[in-house]
Amino acid sequence: MRRPRDPLTYLHSLKPLGIRTDPAPLARVLKRFRHPERDYRSILVAGSNGKGSIAAMLSSVLAAAGHRTGLYTSPHLRDVRERIRVNGLMIPRRDLRELIERARQGLEEELTYFEFLTLLAFLHFSRCRVDAAVLEVGMGGRFDATNLVTPEVSVISNVSLEHREFLGGSLAAIAREKGGIIKPKGICLTAARQRSVRNVLEEICADRGARLYRLGRDIRIRRQAESAFSWRGIGRAYRRLEVPLRGRHQVDNAALAVGATEVLHARGLPIAQEAVAEGLSRTRWEGRLEVLQESPTLVVDGAHNPAGIAALRRALETGFPCRRLILVFGVLRDKDYSAMLKKMKPAAHRIILTRPASERAMPPRELRGRALTDSDPVLIRENPRDALREAFRLAGKRDVICVTGSLYLVGEIKGIFSRIH
Repeated sequence: MRRPRDPLTYLHSLKPLGIRTDPAPLARVLKRFRHPERDYRSILVAGSNGKGSIAAMLSSVLAAAGHRTGLYTSPHLRDVRERIRVNGLMIPRRDLRELIERARQGLEEELTYFEFLTLLAFLHFSRCRVDAAVLEVGMGGRFDATNLVTPEVSVISNVSLEHREFLGGSLAAIAREKGGIIKPKGICLTAARQRSVRNVLEEICADRGARLYRLGRDIRIRRQAESAFSWRGIGRAYRRLEVPLRGRHQVDNAALAVGATEVLHARGLPIAQEAVAEGLSRTRWEGRLEVLQESPTLVVDGAHNPAGIAALRRALETGFPCRRLILVFGVLRDKDYSAMLKKMKPAAHRIILTRPASERAMPPRELRGRALTDSDPVLIRENPRDALREAFRLAGKRDVICVTGSLYLVGEIKGIFSRIH
């Protein structure tokens, strides 16, 4: 297939190649580029929910400690450059175009969209001479493109049922895929609580001579407020830390990020305890319980599986009690949308179904037929702009409009909102 000459058009043309569970092609490319991924320390962050937040917190702490820090995350909300950052700054447009040209000239293999972006991230971080790079795993772990690094520490936030066509039909099977980021004699941190998941991770660590540190056993926290907590790990302790990201679940995420800093410090990357507190407090992460306006309150959240939706509902009930909820919901076809809506609809005064801008999006009318009943208070607005307009029409000044179901939808809504305000 002939590819476009324009660099950004070329990058976009890779999307139809889909997902590949074979890291060999990218491994060959990295060898040809003399392994840019080996020019700095790496931290891998996997999990069903919270991995992006953990990566953002850890990146912020490393930067506060004075280290030049790369951050690679996915997906992006509005601009592909969001995925590749150094000390919080997105890759410049000119650098992105130059790297795309450099990378495609060195290709003999056809890489997928995600693999090619991972290559760009490795090259950019090498060129910027970062001290460390925090890499969010795309899907699973064992066969993910990011797993071609040898990390100083691996973080697995939690495990829930997701991507079953690729990762397996049980929690244990999915845990085994995510546990693929644990390296021989490595270190892994996790907040996973299910016994089946813990058993798999313990087994992997035993087989590979690695150490597993668990939240609740090796890392202990005490919540002091909605976003404040004390922390005690293997060798360090903090009396009070605060994370600005909303939701009680972010405290668990922050606890793992702090745990990773303890490991990194012990492995020769200096991180003062003051930098941990400062870096956490400075963390910014779009699209996760993000409030765009008040009166009525507009909240966007990228929850895209039942566990994420459950955390979102708890956060809404805690943070915005006794408010009517207008739910704007759009989802991808491969997600467990029935379970997501089952958890969320009892809290919603009205549900507006819409379609994210993705070829994998679930058509709203089909979604209604499969996941809702005729008695549910549902409206359909195919276009997200119309869905947001309808939500504002329905909402009173004290009501809450919540947009969720997909980060793709969150990105669209943020773009629409920024243009009309």
